[in-house]
Amino acid sequence: MKVCIIGVGYVGLVTGVCLAEIGHSVICVDNVEAKIEKLKKAVSPIYESGLENFIKKNLKAQRLQFTTDIKYGVQNSEIIFISVGTPSLSNGQADLSYVEAVAAEVGKYINGEKIIVNKSTVPIGSGDWVSMIVSESIQKNNPDKNVKFSVVSNPEFLREGSAIGDTFFPDRIVIGSSSKSAIDKMLELYSPLIDQSFDWPSIDIPRLLPKGHKVPVVVSDLTSAEMIKYAANSFLATKISYINEIANICEKVGADILKVAEGMGLDSRIGPKFLSAGIGWGGSCFPKDVSALAYIANEYGMSPQILNSIINVNREQRLKIVKKVQDELKIVKGKTISVLGIAFKPNTDDTREAPSISIMNSLINLGARIKAYDPIVKEKPQTLSEKVIISQDVYDSIKDADLLILATEWDEFKNLDFAKIKSIMNNNIIIDGRNLFDREKLLKLGFKYIGIGR
Repeated sequence: MKVCIIGVGYVGLVTGVCLAEIGHSVICVDNVEAKIEKLKKAVSPIYESGLENFIKKNLKAQRLQFTTDIKYGVQNSEIIFISVGTPSLSNGQADLSYVEAVAAEVGKYINGEKIIVNKSTVPIGSGDWVSMIVSESIQKNNPDKNVKFSVVSNPEFLREGSAIGDTFFPDRIVIGSSSKSAIDKMLELYSPLIDQSFDWPSIDIPRLLPKGHKVPVVVSDLTSAEMIKYAANSFLATKISYINEIANICEKVGADILKVAEGMGLDSRIGPKFLSAGIGWGGSCFPKDVSALAYIANEYGMSPQILNSIINVNREQRLKIVKKVQDELKIVKGKTISVLGIAFKPNTDDTREAPSISIMNSLINLGARIKAYDPIVKEKPQTLSEKVIISQDVYDSIKDADLLILATEWDEFKNLDFAKIKSIMNNNIIIDGRNLFDREKLLKLGFKYIGIGR
């Protein structure tokens, strides 16, 4: 099938490349020319394991194109995915200006029957809103044309760092529309994934579902499909905020959150995922989706107490790390602090809403000197204080530090030479913000170890 992806960000790029891999002809459109030129050379603008190999392979097979020409993409496709960003405004509302602009452009250039897919995470009711914008654009630009189109909500459930595997081996596929023909077309588009009938290339990512496994498909109306995305992400954020609050109680009563989470996770009604206590959640999805759902509830005269609470718990969790630093160092001003990990989670270069950044900025405001290291993030994010020093070597970031904070649980940090670290630090204090390190080992080496909920 002929597919156009408008918006080559994280979701759009991964979706487009994976659809090309299962045999579709895909045109990826973005208005950032430098990004498109890089992609034409198989250089990915994001870090995602295995992605560049798939880009290279499908460019060579001529199943994948990159362009800034939205007219070309719209007019040479049957299915058009809108996958532009929907960042949060200051009040928590989702900014739909990019979706609106793309919908108007689609209506301007539409030249036949099309299926328009909302892949961007959009507020409830956006499917009908997109339909209205496209219709208005058609009337404005092509009033004599009788063009048919359908709008589909097809939310994504990709985790940064494992987006390739999540696309090829999904837990479920959600398709929302009032058009049976559009739903049938989407089922056809995804049939290799639904039936797991595709051959899996021999690369670093393992095949997560056996061939022939049937992936569940949820077919619904537009509104329900939009709600599924918000409800799922908000629930996962709730689990993290909940276990962090339990961890804080554990610290007060002397319990170990690792054992508590293990005991909870073995309950089949709860499960072990998203029960790792730490410094809070960040990234491009949880913060904006929880805030957007809370905003929608407020619009309808509701008081979303649970949603508001999980946002507050997450915000306070970061402040608790700063408080732990103050408890240990007493006077933070003039002290050197090493922070390991800048990305909001391992295996990605995404620093949006990263807990590490708010922690470092707070410590800088208290007068600390911060040296940070990340295996992938080598440039200073715009939201990070200019005063933070980005080290290119992990041990250089730790040298002469009065305290070390583990902020992101990269595998690289599991194998650090702690005997060497002890010899190059001023004070041997470690705050393990992800409970990654072996506490007993560090205590034996003479470190003061402070974990989360332990």
